[in-house]
Amino acid sequence: MNNAIFRFKRPENEPSMTYAPGSPERALLREAIKQVESETAEIPLIIGGEPVYTGDTGKAVMPHDHAHTLAVYHKAGAKDMERAIEAATAAHGAWGNTPWTERAALSLKIAELIDKKYRYLLNAATMLGQSKTVWQAEIEAASETIDYFRFTPYAMDELYGEQPGIEEGVLNSVEYRPLEGFVYAITPFNFTAIAANLPMAPVIMGNTVVWKPATASLLSSWYLMKIFMEAGVPAGVLNFMPGPGSAGSRVVLAHKDLAGIHFTGSTNVFNSLWRGVAENLDRYRSYPRLVGETGGKDFLFMHKSAGAKEVAAALMRGAFEYQGQKCSATSRAYIPASRWEELNIELGAMLAEARTGDPRDFRNFVCAVIDEASFDNCMDYINYAKASPDAEILYGGEGDKSAGYFIQPTVIKTADPRFRSMEEEIFGPILTVYVYDDDKYIETLRLCDETSPYALTGSIFAADLAAAAAARDILRYAAGNFYINDKTTAATVGLQPFGGSRASGTNDKAGTKLNLSRWVTPRTIKENLLPPRDFKYPYMMED
Repeated sequence: MNNAIFRFKRPENEPSMTYAPGSPERALLREAIKQVESETAEIPLIIGGEPVYTGDTGKAVMPHDHAHTLAVYHKAGAKDMERAIEAATAAHGAWGNTPWTERAALSLKIAELIDKKYRYLLNAATMLGQSKTVWQAEIEAASETIDYFRFTPYAMDELYGEQPGIEEGVLNSVEYRPLEGFVYAITPFNFTAIAANLPMAPVIMGNTVVWKPATASLLSSWYLMKIFMEAGVPAGVLNFMPGPGSAGSRVVLAHKDLAGIHFTGSTNVFNSLWRGVAENLDRYRSYPRLVGETGGKDFLFMHKSAGAKEVAAALMRGAFEYQGQKCSATSRAYIPASRWEELNIELGAMLAEARTGDPRDFRNFVCAVIDEASFDNCMDYINYAKASPDAEILYGGEGDKSAGYFIQPTVIKTADPRFRSMEEEIFGPILTVYVYDDDKYIETLRLCDETSPYALTGSIFAADLAAAAAARDILRYAAGNFYINDKTTAATVGLQPFGGSRASGTNDKAGTKLNLSRWVTPRTIKENLLPPRDFKYPYMMED
């Protein structure tokens, strides 16, 4: 037995490669793209470490070239989900008793595999399957994913190191046990890094997991699953279950051993899961832990003292990178009337330079939205704005889904601060701007706070320190990640822990000990080294 005392120091964040012309990483990525686009992967279920081919199949296509099939995947049904739960239950005891340092080592090995062996293939799968530019793939599918797996052992060290004091003659300790049961992980299409972290954070904490990956990003999730198995995740500890979520979720929610749900996706789906848990409370062995990051209606607020170029650049990147398909994307902006004309000129000039198209053309800034349903939803909002007397389309406003699901970056200007696209999450390349009177700065800050049910990310741009402080205070609960003179996106593991509240989720800050603490159930242990032999206390003695 290894009796070494391990301490995991705070790691450095993984640098993101530039992929500049002539760089070696650019050439290696090109090769990986050719490999991925030339293959049609067959994606099975993985139950108890074994592939399962159900015969009920679907296709994974390129969003920017939807005639191109990247993979054929097998769909999990209710009986398959029951088998996955059985496999997770069978693996629970041995995995939960595995020394935490071995689990931490597994996490670090996954990071090394992605960094040194699979970086380019994982980026290529993300680019082609989720229509991301090379930069958007690199910063998350590679760098952020690696960060999660390197920071998790450090966070484990922090959490396990929180121990009570020791009295004279008494040893006190807290054992951080894995949850009693299995965890259900449901991952979104938009971030490969989230697809990696949601199932694996509970796994590294000693839990066994049933993983439902998003159908729209199955190729990169399949690459992740193969990496996890190569790293040594034991059979049954992580069960990979592609397919429609409704049938599988019904089985999971009714099972007595459901111990937790780790979720990223829409608010409506998370609410339905929460209601399902509530309806089945009497069935469960323990109260399930519910951890969810959901929607956002993220804002950028400009004060009159801010620079127009800086705000325009933040709007371009915050609203239109990855086609606005980030929970953190800037989708509403509040601009002072005295600065609107200048900002509009700057924003228009930048939009004129931004190219839209296939991610394999590295010159493009915007690619396709994820699927036809997303395309149609975005166009509904655009057409609503076109028809409304309270709004006008300043830029973009057109889409074409004949070859890929392309929507032009769109800017809507509205005179109504509660216009539909100022309040509702769209998840597309659509930004709505409201121009406010300069002398109503404080009033408009309060309006911003009250407009949307979400509270994920938000930004204030101001050179005036008092104005920035006022925004920070008034918008205290409007965002779980609040930025001063920066865009609303690109939170980094270990630097800006991510999560929001209100209708944006449970704010458990992925990649930190706050999140990891949700996947353990502490047991306090007191050992008396010399137990008393009499029941009487000193005060009971006669004078």
